[in-house]
Amino acid sequence: MPDVPAHPLLDVLLAGGARGERLTASRTFPERTAQHTDWPEWADATVVQGYRKLGVDRPWTHQAEAADLVHRGRHTAVATSTGSGKSLAFWLPALSAVRTAAAAATLDPGNISSAHVRPTTIYLSPTKALAADQLSALERVLDAAGTRDVRVATCDGDTSREERSWVQDHADVVLTNPDFLHYALLPNHRRWSRLLKGLRYVVVDEGHAYRGVFGAHVSLVLRRLARLAARYGEGSPTFVVASATTAEPAVSAARLIGVRPDDVTAVTEDGSPSGRRTVLLWQPPEIASWRAPVDGGEDGAQIGSPHQDRSGDEPNSMRRADPAEPDPWALPGADGEAEPVATTAPPEHPRRSATAEVADLLADLAEAGARTLAFTRSRRGAESVAQQARDHLRHSAPEAGRRIAAYRGGYLPEERRELEQALRTGDLLGLATTNALELGVDISGLDAVLIAGWPGTRMSLWQQAGRAGRAGSDGLVAFVAREDPLDTYLVTHPEAVFDAPLEATVFDPSNPHVLAPHLCAAAQEAPLRSKDLADFGDPGHVRGILDVLVARGALRRRTSGWYWTHHQPAAGLTDLRGAGGTPVRVVEQGTGRMLGTVDAASADGQVHDGAVYTHQGTTYVVAHLDLTDHTAVVQRRRLDYGTWSRSVMSVAIEGWDDVGEAGAQEGDGVPDDGPGRDLVTREWGPITWGLGAVEVTSQVVSFQRRRVPDMQVLGTEQLELPEHTLGTVAVWWSVPEFVLRAADISPEQTPGALHAAEHASIGLLPLLATCDRWDLGGVSTELHPDTGEATVFVYDAYPGGAGFAERAYDLGAAWLRATRDAIAACPCADGCPACVQSPKCGNYNSPLDKDAAVRLLDAVLSHDPGATLSAS
Repeated sequence: MPDVPAHPLLDVLLAGGARGERLTASRTFPERTAQHTDWPEWADATVVQGYRKLGVDRPWTHQAEAADLVHRGRHTAVATSTGSGKSLAFWLPALSAVRTAAAAATLDPGNISSAHVRPTTIYLSPTKALAADQLSALERVLDAAGTRDVRVATCDGDTSREERSWVQDHADVVLTNPDFLHYALLPNHRRWSRLLKGLRYVVVDEGHAYRGVFGAHVSLVLRRLARLAARYGEGSPTFVVASATTAEPAVSAARLIGVRPDDVTAVTEDGSPSGRRTVLLWQPPEIASWRAPVDGGEDGAQIGSPHQDRSGDEPNSMRRADPAEPDPWALPGADGEAEPVATTAPPEHPRRSATAEVADLLADLAEAGARTLAFTRSRRGAESVAQQARDHLRHSAPEAGRRIAAYRGGYLPEERRELEQALRTGDLLGLATTNALELGVDISGLDAVLIAGWPGTRMSLWQQAGRAGRAGSDGLVAFVAREDPLDTYLVTHPEAVFDAPLEATVFDPSNPHVLAPHLCAAAQEAPLRSKDLADFGDPGHVRGILDVLVARGALRRRTSGWYWTHHQPAAGLTDLRGAGGTPVRVVEQGTGRMLGTVDAASADGQVHDGAVYTHQGTTYVVAHLDLTDHTAVVQRRRLDYGTWSRSVMSVAIEGWDDVGEAGAQEGDGVPDDGPGRDLVTREWGPITWGLGAVEVTSQVVSFQRRRVPDMQVLGTEQLELPEHTLGTVAVWWSVPEFVLRAADISPEQTPGALHAAEHASIGLLPLLATCDRWDLGGVSTELHPDTGEATVFVYDAYPGGAGFAERAYDLGAAWLRATRDAIAACPCADGCPACVQSPKCGNYNSPLDKDAAVRLLDAVLSHDPGATLSAS
């Protein structure tokens, strides 16, 4: 056990040393003292007085610096730690502007110069919970200031028609989310003309949450907003992007709002105080008594067939308890991860699950009186951790057990508010949550944070960890690893957690599949002119997409610009949160009660005929899936088994010519002036790397019933479901047969080696790109029809791509080397969920060959030109 500085709660987690071997590394970060400064001279005295009454006698240095930049009309990125009071930086100039305008109108109401437009502010958050929390904080400031001349309100899809009308006519500050902008405010901008005409500030809170495809969508929504504001007002508004500490915050913010990086000033020097924080890396123990289940079902794959790892293939019984409906209360990807389960080729001694381990730790901390947040990867995980912790305390400390709860998507807003308040006041000791509480909801004074599984990015890890010790007190954080390649790598390579730089926020607003529907929406809002094209990216690229839209009849070209001429709203062409397609309603047979919805992309694998569907702890069996009516009818049953779907998949490379060579070599330049994406390759001697557009075809073909918890296979049934095609971007590498044989990989071992390398590489890519494995898919095959060689593909699991495959291509050597090291470092004999098995494999994790995968990756990396140059 490594030496660690003593923390008052450390011995509770270590159970007096009984759990000492589970602690793999630790680090204590020193406290930070507060740095104060004076209030800006321009700040409204009444607003300042309100902050002072709330205990903010003087602002921290970063608050004043950022507020002054915003007041001067400078786009600003505020990237400081959790709990550093970033909101003051944007509310101070916003409230002061309204107060100044109101005072001018009051002092000289007859003066024409005092009749100027009243300044307004739009505040955007990725979740409704955060917007509601900010409204509450803002009202506290105004109440303390004793002012009634600043009108603030939330407005979203839940707002009544009467309330929305009042907001349109009167509100100075509107707190909402990108979904409302896209679907309601921008398409109906004439009704919102007062707000847009006076729009001075746009606040984008939790900017680091806007990544991947969701980030690209939100970026284009913001550009549409700025375009309309400029049409109504005297110029574009000033943007404030508040973010967790992140790499290159000015660059990320500039890409998000559609300006040059030089036009954004980043504030990163944190003046807020912070207590000492001890961070532990924790690996659950092996289960010594584990006995491998007997698999009586079909083998997951035929030798030589493609093997896939794709988003959505997790076991149905292990999916989140709540429906997978688009939920503005939750972040994209927040609930997509199921807990790893035993597979057809289990390790000799698998480790205890992270949720079970965190439940024990949460119970011990609660019994010790510590206020704790436990972050989980899924809604089901949050419910499970809370229930197990309560069960642990039922006899030893029943009162503490009653003070533990879960917090997740699917709860009513008032329930969430009650839980948040109970945690603030100390009525709750422990709260198991999804990443909904990772964001800026004001929860302070916590003693400890438990993190069950890698949250996807280092930014999220430190954002969650920042909940411990807020308000300057000391905090304890434990990151508990799941049986996952990435988690195993991190707890055995502490430098990758403690010393590695933060990720850049990755999203691509130029993605044609994302950009095209937003161009249609912009054209419906106001005809697109040639001068508008630069608002949406490179004008040549945008024009190329407009040409395709005109050719397909989506837009009409006139000499004056591009027009939307259809009756239906263009905003309906895209889904910001990536659900895609019409959700499938899950309806209980007999009662007609709708339990929820499942996104279209997951429906075949989750609610096929015979599937087990779990909702709020109750199990149902799907009687019939009607894809035409988008309905799954379920029957309530008590079951002792779950179901696992199996799919088949193929990948076709677009632009691969008849002789099997790529259309462009690396260094030739990759033109991107249309809705497609050109193909590029590079050679590592006999190894070929590729990046380009692919067409992924998948089909759910069967499912297994497995008894829980021993995973005994009870039977396999075939399914007849349609094929689905995804056009996206992939990175791949191909290996000729002679390289495989030289690496002592036989024809019989090749499929397992490729499949294992594919799984592990998907699990490790989040180290290099801002994504997690659920943003990715993969296919491996010993003879691909396009490349003519053994090939591993990893693709973005979104139409048109999301930028992750490009990142993998650019950092190919570092990516594969980390993958190789993670597999080799795993102590298992034949492969396990911690190295080469995947919790979402469509082939039941078969075949897999751990040792051959290491030899394969060694052979590939031996041809890396960079490594050769370094060695010389």
